[in-house]
Amino acid sequence: MGVVELCVSAEILSEIRDVFTRPKIQQRFPALTPAVVDRFLSALGKHSLLISPVPRLFVYGRDPKDEPYINLAIAAGARYLVSRDADILDLASAANQDGARVRSRAPELQILDPVSFLAVLRRPGPG
Repeated sequence: MGVVELCVSAEILSEIRDVFTRPKIQQRFPALTPAVVDRFLSALGKHSLLISPVPRLFVYGRDPKDEPYINLAIAAGARYLVSRDADILDLASAANQDGARVRSRAPELQILDPVSFLAVLRRPGPG
């Protein structure tokens, strides 16, 4: 099995903080205090590769909020973009025009859901 390196950007770290500190999330997970969020983001920063700057190479009209993830994958030269987001997963389709644009910028990039990514990791040989 190879090594998995998590790539992040300042924009994505900011979104994580925003999501974790939303009142609805705080009510559902009361242990997720601001101090816990700070420690998590600090640990995440220590165990991931921060890519900066991330150029806006891909414009995604269907869901502009997904652009930072797609552009990060392109900028990082990632082999995998793992997501449960339907709009991102649709980019894996060969019949999708937007997916073809992603592949033209990042031909090695595979867009997978978490279960499929784990299956790739469990396969013997190169991923």
